[in-house]
Amino acid sequence: MMDENKTLESKYIQQHLANERTYLAWVRTSIAIIGIGFLASSLHFNNISFASKAADTIAVLISIFSLVIGFVILFFATTHYFSVRKNINNQTFASASTLIKVSTGVIFVIFLLLGIYLISILF
Repeated sequence: MMDENKTLESKYIQQHLANERTYLAWVRTSIAIIGIGFLASSLHFNNISFASKAADTIAVLISIFSLVIGFVILFFATTHYFSVRKNINNQTFASASTLIKVSTGVIFVIFLLLGIYLISILF
């Protein structure tokens, strides 16, 4: 009687729970990236009395770039979650590194823009 209530997913409970934790980590990452953009613009426009036009432009670009990238990461994390879920159930799981590489590149670009922004404020 107990075996009738078991689902295909219950055979891989640990893998599915790990997949959910990974998804939540990506959600936190996308929120953090959006937060970096919000922080850059709010600190710039609320705390700096005079900055160059280039610094203003860079602060706005950081904000827009961070917002867009945060939403893109959230979208791809969601699609990746469902893909991994399906692959776990089909026993065809293969780890993917593309999302990691793209996210690392994007975060690098954001930090590069923040560096350029800080240099433009100082000089």
